[in-house]
Amino acid sequence: MNASAHVITADLLRDLARDLLTAARVPSGAAEVVAGSLVEADLAGHGSHGVRRIVPYLGQIDAGMILPGAGPEVVSRRGATAVVSGRRGFGQLAARLAAAEAAALAAAHGVGVVAIRECNHVGRLGEYAEALARQGLIAQIVGNADPTVAPYGGHRRMLGTNPMAWAVPRAGGAAVVMDWATAAMAEGKLGLLRAAGSPAPEGVVVDPEGRPSTDPADFYRGGALLPFGGHKGYGLSVLIELVGGLLTGTGTACSPEYDGTFGTVVTAVDVTAFVDLDVYVAQVEAFCEALRASGPGVVVPGEPEAGTRAERLKEGIPVPAPVWAELTGLASRLGVPWPDPPPGG
Repeated sequence: MNASAHVITADLLRDLARDLLTAARVPSGAAEVVAGSLVEADLAGHGSHGVRRIVPYLGQIDAGMILPGAGPEVVSRRGATAVVSGRRGFGQLAARLAAAEAAALAAAHGVGVVAIRECNHVGRLGEYAEALARQGLIAQIVGNADPTVAPYGGHRRMLGTNPMAWAVPRAGGAAVVMDWATAAMAEGKLGLLRAAGSPAPEGVVVDPEGRPSTDPADFYRGGALLPFGGHKGYGLSVLIELVGGLLTGTGTACSPEYDGTFGTVVTAVDVTAFVDLDVYVAQVEAFCEALRASGPGVVVPGEPEAGTRAERLKEGIPVPAPVWAELTGLASRLGVPWPDPPPGG
């Protein structure tokens, strides 16, 4: 455990996150879903999408970007496709509805594709992809976001961090899960480094003049993130702009038409439309075992998060001291009772 972090149980952290949201006039049902999603990200070891998001979410409510009482709805269906409107409410609600709709379409047609428009930040894409995989589906989700990333060979903010997630069912309700930003680092992870006073790795940030930097603050001064893998991550990001941004009506990140939301497309594929599910899962397990046997350091995508989740359910979630301080200050302003000293801290 990080000595500079406060350790708290998942259940208590979820309750505290919910209480902060409800104190900020978020309806109780939405607060439960959003708090649960944020804590699930912290359990998986992805603090960039965890409870640190509460403070910016409430800022977006104050700015009128998130309408906390708005619920998502399916606005159209055609064959194996559908469109969900998030109605500018919390993106987690819209993503849950879209995943459920994609699963239902896949059951009926073998595949389901759902575009989400007017969708705010959904949290960690892997959460929804993994939930679909647990239903025996192959999931693929993409989303475009606000411009923070320079194209390969440039230094102006033209692309979003544009995440992509895949998940494939495994035995016992597990899944092979890959969830990554097409930026060299998600902005949330850069924010955690900045809060901790730590440098960014090389190849992640350029300063406002386009010079390579390892100072996270240079991004927040007007610099840009870089795509991962040079032209490869850049190419993926471009495609996500053209799929996530344009199929949802969100717009590409750098265009005048971009509406400031998170253009998300969810695809679910029913394995049984092609092969027997039990046979498929057995082959997945055999492949995973072969990968692990090929070297002592080999892990299968999704296993690190599963291991971290199991450890944190047992030992508690380490909340970085700067994040804890932000939440403590927010609790004070909202009149929410807050543990002091923090449990296990």
